[in-house]
Amino acid sequence: MLKKFISACCAAVLLTACGSDQPAQTEAQNANPASDGKHFGAVIDASNAIAYDELIPKMTATDSLAVKVSGKVGEVCQKKGCWMMLVPEQAGQPEMRVTFKDYAFFMPKDLTGKRVVLEGYAYVDETPVDVLRHYAEDAGKSKEEIEKITEPKREVAYEASGVVIVD
Repeated sequence: MLKKFISACCAAVLLTACGSDQPAQTEAQNANPASDGKHFGAVIDASNAIAYDELIPKMTATDSLAVKVSGKVGEVCQKKGCWMMLVPEQAGQPEMRVTFKDYAFFMPKDLTGKRVVLEGYAYVDETPVDVLRHYAEDAGKSKEEIEKITEPKREVAYEASGVVIVD
């Protein structure tokens, strides 16, 4: 009888411990920046980043540039978070599409309006019509808006190996 009671108590403790929705976290996990919800991809810090508005003039003299950039998120892919747009502080500057190295990580879909720092490289790219339409569809644009896209777009783009949300 005592064995059955002890077995029942052990089973109850085991089931309670295994049924927890919250994973146990160690101090090492809590100290790891990769698990803090602010770092995505390679773990980077926000130091020595140039503002997005400073990047555009630098790109007139080159077709690619390894650089750390800070900026404000204007839009995020609402399907998976597989791309985002940085918006300029100064009116008249273009937005910049940011994708993620090797499609290895995605961003939160509610990131619009937040400031981020990216590490990777900027490059001049011509985006074909079918890809522009795909991006418009991901962004939730109407069928009419998508059909209006009829020409490729030459623009500065960015492939990030790491992103940190700074606010």
